[in-house]
Amino acid sequence: MKQVFTGIAELYTPRQRLERAAFAVQDGRFVWVGAEGSLPEEYRGWPRTDLSGRSEGPSAPGGRRYLGVVPGIVDAHTHLVYGGDRLGEYLKRARGESYEAILAAGGGIYSTVRATALASEEELYELAAARAALFLAQGVTSLEVKSGYGLLPEAELKMLRVIRRLGETLPQRVFPTLLAHVVPKGWEREKYVAMFTAELIPEVARSGLAEAVDVFCDQGAFTLEETRRILEAALSHGLKIKLHAEQIAHTGATKLAAELGALSADHLEQSTPGDWQALAKSGTVGTILPGAAVILRKPFPDARAMWDAGVRVAIATDHNPGSSPLYSPWLGMQLTLSLGRLSAEEALIAHTEHAALALGRTDLGRIEVGAMADFVVVDSTYALEPLYRWGNTPIDSVYIEGEKAKDLGKV
Repeated sequence: MKQVFTGIAELYTPRQRLERAAFAVQDGRFVWVGAEGSLPEEYRGWPRTDLSGRSEGPSAPGGRRYLGVVPGIVDAHTHLVYGGDRLGEYLKRARGESYEAILAAGGGIYSTVRATALASEEELYELAAARAALFLAQGVTSLEVKSGYGLLPEAELKMLRVIRRLGETLPQRVFPTLLAHVVPKGWEREKYVAMFTAELIPEVARSGLAEAVDVFCDQGAFTLEETRRILEAALSHGLKIKLHAEQIAHTGATKLAAELGALSADHLEQSTPGDWQALAKSGTVGTILPGAAVILRKPFPDARAMWDAGVRVAIATDHNPGSSPLYSPWLGMQLTLSLGRLSAEEALIAHTEHAALALGRTDLGRIEVGAMADFVVVDSTYALEPLYRWGNTPIDSVYIEGEKAKDLGKV
């Protein structure tokens, strides 16, 4: 497929800002990006899609209203597959109960584990697909989806089969991750870690059900040494690794992530300047999860200091039913502007280019030659207007590999 896209008032690549821009797409990838008036001769005969709409307000000559364009949003940390909800827990926390106390009493993650076990694969798929459609409407073109609410081997494999089906049927790209979340009730810690490393990880690697392994290394979850064992087992089977790090307590997980070459260390509410230096030196992405920090009333990660220390900072929704029932990447970016002190341009980079690096991809989250042609058309001449409008996200359309998402017919 060959196509030239025009009618762009403002384009963020995301690192460059172009006015009156255009780009050419072939076989799902960008092959040229630049000023509309500088379109090379070789592309001028290609079919064109004019992204401009018509408006009764201020418009370009001829009644055209040029629109803003940004790269497809990448969400590199979600728990999209789960049964039930935790509204009751949410209300308890609003009345002052802590996340840690609820978890220790058998609620929290364990509550979702029980609801997920009761749901069939078909039910879990339908629920997750509906959530993914909401993310698509927000411009999310690629997303990571974790297991972790199964805990037991077959239940984890059930979740991963649902995630694989999502990847086969959704318009978005889906990156499956096996998550070591917590030790199941009734299991000895040593036996569970041994099972996870010697049985579950090899089976997942053999079957191709996940690309990466994540570990929740924190108070009430896995210790630093247990985390190391699980991640080293993952690496030995050719899987990528990432960590839930420094969310509730400071455990040293961030430095472990840097040492082992993890794709990312996520959360970082309790991280320190020493942790940031380790991330910057290793190239491991530091992913902040604004929804969880705000909802659980934890310290907001110092995104500004991390960025200035050389960390490749990413933003993700951490969508889950307990600590971050967040559906909007734009709200996550807005919170990071206000509380994490990034600029609007930096926040966009964090949820596109840097988020893609947290998935191990350099060809996503960018509008440049060779990248996948995923982009969001903003219903405004200003590409960053969605970051200005809190609670009202002006999205005109979403394209994946150069095709309008609603026309892909996969949902």
